[in-house]
Amino acid sequence: MIRIEHGLYVYGGFRLAIDLTVPRGSLTAVLGPSGAGKSTLLAIIAGFEPLRQGRVQVAGEDVTELPPAQRPLTMVFQDNNTFAHLDAWTNVALGVSPALKLDDEQRRRVDEALAQVGLSALAGRKPGEMSGGERQRIALARMLVRNRPVVLLDEPFAALGPGLRAELLAELQGMQKERGLTILMVTHQPEDARAVADQVCFVDGGAARPPMATADFFAARADAAIAAYLGGWRDGR
Repeated sequence: MIRIEHGLYVYGGFRLAIDLTVPRGSLTAVLGPSGAGKSTLLAIIAGFEPLRQGRVQVAGEDVTELPPAQRPLTMVFQDNNTFAHLDAWTNVALGVSPALKLDDEQRRRVDEALAQVGLSALAGRKPGEMSGGERQRIALARMLVRNRPVVLLDEPFAALGPGLRAELLAELQGMQKERGLTILMVTHQPEDARAVADQVCFVDGGAARPPMATADFFAARADAAIAAYLGGWRDGR
């Protein structure tokens, strides 16, 4: 679970009020206009940005004062954070041990994670020798070996084409259900939320609203802010 009650983030002239509860084992999409504060919301939960007021709870623990490395979560960014001089196996292994000192069980975990995302045959390749989708799979495999209950995704598939994005979203949803992960995913694509999200957190007008069921979000045309955001979008058309 992720919870922020009566949270307030302030930076310069930007203010973001947050009232958020994400149930354990759910996949929540974060939607909203550019610059509304979607990535900032994830940074607050991850510990990279502080709240002016309010507390952050993750997996039943108050993590407000904890640094990012000590929070029970992992974060995947759009640029996938791979190291160009290391092969795929080593990039994933960094999720287990930054010093790369792995025992046999940890090595097995890396092998299993690569297999789960379909990269076993490419384990010895460096990121520059791989496609964008394959590099993003490295990030997903590293997420798996970290074995944290909460995952934050900041537009992880934005640079991919529609077909590959849909494929990786389906893989992500499968991993989430298999492992019971709690996922919060920022996306600019309403169709991504429609396809995999249990609920939607809408960020706009200086507020991260309490999440609503995905079907209710797309049916909320009487809400002027949501209607303006979706515009003429209808079921991906």
